Amino acid sequence: MAETVFSKIIRKEIPAEIVYEDEEVIAFKDIRPQAPVHVLVVPKEPIETIADATEAQAELLGKLLVRTAEVARQLGIAESGYRLVINHGRDAGQEVLHLHIHLLGGRPFGWPPG
Repeated sequence: MAETVFSKIIRKEIPAEIVYEDEEVIAFKDIRPQAPVHVLVVPKEPIETIADATEAQAELLGKLLVRTAEVARQLGIAESGYRLVINHGRDAGQEVLHLHIHLLGGRPFGWPPG
C-alpha cells in the first residue's frame, strides 16, 4: 500500500485533532467538514479500500463499526442520529487510499444524498 496522509497521522508525523484512539483504530476530525460533526474513523492496519478487506480482517472491520458508534456517543450525536459513509474508489469520491468511515452528524440529512 502506498504511503498516505492517514499513515502519517497514525504515526503522529503530522498533526490531527484526534477524538479517539486505541491499538487498532484512530478517529480524527476531517479538515474539510461537511457537517457540524465530521470525523474520520480509520483502522491503523493499512487497507486501501473496502474491496481489499479480507476475511482475516473481518474482526477488525467489526471493531471499526463498534468504535465508530462509540465516537458518535462521545461526540453527542448518537441520540439525534448520524450518517456513516464509506467511499470506494475515485468515482465514489475516495481521495485517500486507506479505508475510512466518515462519521457525519449534528444536522439533518436528506435522502438520497445530494
